[in-house]
Order: sequence, then C-alpha cells, then structure tokens
Amino acid sequence: YRGDGIDDPLSDKGWRQMWDAVGEDAPWDFLVSSPMMRCRAFAEQLASRHDIDVTIEKDFREVGFGSWEGLNKDQVRERNLQEYEGFYRDPINNRPQGAEPIHDFIDRVTSAYDTLVSQQPGKHCLIVGHAGVIRAIISHALGAGPDTLYRIAVKNAAITRIQYSEGRGVLEYLNSHMET
Repeated sequence: YRGDGIDDPLSDKGWRQMWDAVGEDAPWDFLVSSPMMRCRAFAEQLASRHDIDVTIEKDFREVGFGSWEGLNKDQVRERNLQEYEGFYRDPINNRPQGAEPIHDFIDRVTSAYDTLVSQQPGKHCLIVGHAGVIRAIISHALGAGPDTLYRIAVKNAAITRIQYSEGRGVLEYLNSHMET
C-alpha cells in the first residue's frame, strides 16, 4: 500500500509504463499532478518534453493508508486478518488504523477537481494521479457514492477520460492508452 505516507519514486518499470501510456502526442492544454514524487517527476518531464504548463495540486495526493503504508496484502493479512477482511468487506467503515477517513479524502480530491473544472472550461487537462484519486474523481463525476470507490479497477499507468458537456461528466474510457 503506497498512500500519502510513503513518497517512493517511480521504478524503471513505472517510467516505461507511464511513457507507453501517453504515447508521443500531447493533446493536453495543461497538466496537473499530485505532489508525490511518483507522479510529479513524470508530469514535470512530460510537460517539459511538450512545452506544456504543469501545476502541482496538493489535494491530489493519494489516500493515506495509515498502518498499512509500505505493506503488501500478504503482510497486512498476516499482521491482522480481521482488519484486512473488514476493509475489503466495507472499506468505508473499516479503515486501517491511522488511515485517512474516506469522506475527508473524497472531499479534498473532489473539491480540488471541481475547482479545476470550473476554472478551465473547455480545456483538455491531464491529471497525473493515483488510483484512489482517479476513483474519487470518477465516482464524483458520475454522481456515485463513496461505496463505489473500491469497485473501480484502476490500472497502473493507464488513461481515464472524463468529458464535460453541459456541466456533466461522462466517462469516455477507463484503463486505456493514448493512440499514437
């Protein structure tokens, strides 16, 4: 679990995945990135390569996983099977010890997202963010509740597109790659 408590850089594999995901074109008017190294470093290089502005948005950092930070699923299960099972049964009400409350996470992400959308109407923006942030934005754009968050599969280094028209978000694709 890599939440907001561990700021690891991208691995070599992660860099390759990110470059493969975006392709050679840069159809965006601007970029917005999480402040966390694993997103920010890529966003800054992509922006530099294509001479596009990049903004770092502190509220697009990943959800905090508390005591699970830095552990994999097997380690969490070994340490506390009951807590692990409770989270996967009901992740809204059974957060890891010390984890960010899910409603606080959703509020900070969607507030920043709504501000971005309202300040940049008609602009094509790439948000370089984390799976949790993308889930929160998708759920919000579709008017779904927080219970849908962990029912959205977000793959590493994939593109999700939400198109806004007449004030409504439409999910056009999920877990895609740019066509080159």
